[in-house]
Amino acid sequence: MKEMLYLEDLAPGMRFESAPSDLTAAAIKAFAAEWDPQPFHLDEAAAEATFFGGLAASGWHVGALTMRMLVETLPIAGGLIGAGVEIAWPRPTRPGDSLRVVAEIIALRPSRSKPDRGMVTVRAETLNQRGEVAQVMTSQMLAFRRPGERA
Repeated sequence: MKEMLYLEDLAPGMRFESAPSDLTAAAIKAFAAEWDPQPFHLDEAAAEATFFGGLAASGWHVGALTMRMLVETLPIAGGLIGAGVEIAWPRPTRPGDSLRVVAEIIALRPSRSKPDRGMVTVRAETLNQRGEVAQVMTSQMLAFRRPGERA
């Protein structure tokens, strides 16, 4: 198990990289059938005639995979508790893509009113096997101070 990181352990510029996660057509279709049932996520033939020109994973599927990889990679004590997010999908994710997340701590802001915590800004790029950005997410996360330590 990874050592848990508290607010005082984090610093702007720290980077974390996940192991890769492979995406299959079956996984794309299964996620879409449950959560985003659009033709370009469900059926190769129907997807050919769409904006995507072929089967593409739902952005929410890529987001869910990104979250799993972040949880496995970024060991913030108390868990990854989000307080806000900006997200973009600059290119489609396709069957056979292997995704990995590279996350960087952008900023830290200790709370003035709650001395046991602060906010961490994390920029996470989800890259495919060619190093192309499939998703970029900038999030605000809660981070606790080590028990017994205060500002």
